[in-house]
Amino acid sequence: MSSSDVDIAALNAAATQALEIIERALTLGETEDIPDETVQRLLTAGTKLFANKVEMEERFFSPYTSAEAVTATDVVMTCSDMLRAVNLSTFDLAMWFQRPRPDDDI
Repeated sequence: MSSSDVDIAALNAAATQALEIIERALTLGETEDIPDETVQRLLTAGTKLFANKVEMEERFFSPYTSAEAVTATDVVMTCSDMLRAVNLSTFDLAMWFQRPRPDDDI
């Protein structure tokens, strides 16, 4: 698949629209009608894309749009269930967390 086969503009527009809809639903407290499968698809796509870009491009960037975009509780709740979903422990996480990044001063 060449880069011309991937509609980046459509992806950007869909991601922007999804974030706007989700933020509106959260503000209004109306998340119960959003199917679990929708949440799973969004998180799966974001996780796979983020991990691929970090690994293949050997660079690091924040997974979030800003430092204020999510709370510590948001991150810990999501991270905890992500670890459980793939049968990893906090020990496994600690080993990965200690891994040096290419841009770290050693």
